[in-house]
Amino acid sequence: MKDYIEERAVEIAYYIIEHEATVRQTAKQFGVSKSTIHKDVTDRLLAINPALAKEARKVLDRNKSERHIRGGMATREKYLHRHLEEK
Repeated sequence: MKDYIEERAVEIAYYIIEHEATVRQTAKQFGVSKSTIHKDVTDRLLAINPALAKEARKVLDRNKSERHIRGGMATREKYLHRHLEEK
């Protein structure tokens, strides 16, 4: 594996842990795809630093379990604003 890919995988993990970031937020921050973020954290990082991979995975799993709540809140806000504009 190329050195820069290993470095990126470690940086991504630290970013996710420090900011409790979602895959989308992390992908945007690093200018890579969501697939790359998943690959770096689940495969590449596991070979480089398993403990760090585990910590990053905890954050990603928590975010995944909460995403339906965030989505529902966003939809609620959207329609709340739309209703207020109509008045």
